[in-house]
Amino acid sequence: MNSLYLIVTKLRYFGPAWVFASLNIMTGTWVLYIPKVRTKLSIDDAQLGIALFCFALGTLTMIPLSSLIIKRLGVGKATIIGIIIFSLLFLMPLLASTYLLLCVILFSVGLFACLTDVAMNALVSEIEQEDEVHIMSASHGFFSLGGVIGAGIGGFLITYIEVPLMHMLWAAIFVIVTNLLVCKSYMSIKGKKDENTKKSLNLKIVKPLLGLTIIAFLIMGSEGAIEHWSKLYMQDIVKISSEKISGFGFVAFSLMMTIGRFFGDAISKNLGSFAIIIGGSSISALGFVAVLSSTLIFSILGFGLIGLGFSVIIPELFRLAGKTKGVSAAEGISFVAGFGYLGFLVSPPFLGFLSKVESLKLSFAALLVATIIALIVTLFISKRKSN
Repeated sequence: MNSLYLIVTKLRYFGPAWVFASLNIMTGTWVLYIPKVRTKLSIDDAQLGIALFCFALGTLTMIPLSSLIIKRLGVGKATIIGIIIFSLLFLMPLLASTYLLLCVILFSVGLFACLTDVAMNALVSEIEQEDEVHIMSASHGFFSLGGVIGAGIGGFLITYIEVPLMHMLWAAIFVIVTNLLVCKSYMSIKGKKDENTKKSLNLKIVKPLLGLTIIAFLIMGSEGAIEHWSKLYMQDIVKISSEKISGFGFVAFSLMMTIGRFFGDAISKNLGSFAIIIGGSSISALGFVAVLSSTLIFSILGFGLIGLGFSVIIPELFRLAGKTKGVSAAEGISFVAGFGYLGFLVSPPFLGFLSKVESLKLSFAALLVATIIALIVTLFISKRKSN
């Protein structure tokens, strides 16, 4: 809990952590209205999946550009600019009057979602190395906390809000104002320049980054799927009609992920990154089994276990990427986080396709398989590292 104490007592650490929370406050609020957008535009799960894939295309477009933008602006300025533009753009999906317009808007949101994600992770990595502290996992805990705030509190308010756009607008105002108040703590941080850029494709660098990227793609892909489809899973498969209760799966996922990440840094010091990733993948696999039972209690419990297991995996992957020899924190994290975030965004449309072929139950079974594959890859990498 020392990392959490550092974050809540020092603005230098709280400012970046709050960007993590802000990103998911907006996403968590948007998730609440995905079923309404589907109904408003009269689209099916496959079409919704394609729209979400446009989000992924935006991320793909930004991946090669993010490290260049961060180098030019500095990690601090790139982070605050990214979160402000992202928050404003996320008002637009609810205004989309046609399916095509929804796709274009989600593509634009994806651009700045990726920039903000890479910048904020690079920012925390730089601070960790400058101050010799461990705050990456706790910072990701704030990301999960943002999901609890956005989907949890928003889920209780949704029945009292007649105009969804007003809900998103107030969320955006809250995010922008609070970030402007704390951004002075990190605005001046530029990040270290990589003096060995030409050597960045060296096999000694590509091999470890590639292994981390595979795990990140699979785990973040599962996170993205749960964020976008958990409520629909509860409605369509578990047969929960209540707007509030159907959102409890994602709330349980986010809450347990928050708790796990707040304790993750201390566990990382004692056990090491690979042991944490292996343990987290195993817990998450059990969680998916519970979700696939399709009963209310076990499904909510399963989503909680998945959140707990996933909570410590991604921060450790980013920590390892940020410390890769011969490459800057921004470039290492943009490689792993960028393609991990691609998985986060590609998985929702893939699940939409599987849902149309069979049902969302098949989609979530695929996520179980992805988690098991991530576990196997981690075991292989850790064994290679120990030899």
